[in-house]
Amino acid sequence: MIYPLQVVFILVSAVTLGAALMVVTTRNMVRAALWLVLALFGVAILFVLLEAGFFAVAQVIIYIGAIAILMIFAVMLTRRIAQDPGPQLNSTWPIAAVIALLVFGLIVFLVQVWDRAASLPPPLPQGFAPLQELGVALVSADRYLIPFEIASVLLLAALIGAIVVAWERK
Repeated sequence: MIYPLQVVFILVSAVTLGAALMVVTTRNMVRAALWLVLALFGVAILFVLLEAGFFAVAQVIIYIGAIAILMIFAVMLTRRIAQDPGPQLNSTWPIAAVIALLVFGLIVFLVQVWDRAASLPPPLPQGFAPLQELGVALVSADRYLIPFEIASVLLLAALIGAIVVAWERK
């Protein structure tokens, strides 16, 4: 028997994989960035289906809301400079395709082995709040606050660099 949730999962997975394929095959960088937004949104929907609401919201806010939009702005600001009329494939693409298929097969094999050997994790202790612990870890100076601040400064520097590169000199 096929459940409606399985149908939704299959449809969302197909759209996400199709969008990811379009990201790497389209020649227009702006369209590739928009396909990336769709692929990231599909991943957020998959997080919702897995009942991982925090990760779904983080996916939308961080990846779609910040990184993908920053990439779209950078591409739009520098597209006159970065136009590449050359071929998108080179003579070694069959080797890369074979390696990619081998890596995919290895991942499938490892997931199957892991699935057979997996056992249920121990139950969480009473009163443990994982989201509260994550929130504290994200704002604690001795945990993850500094790496997130460094990442935000790097993203800001990338945006400023894109503006400088696209700036027309008089």
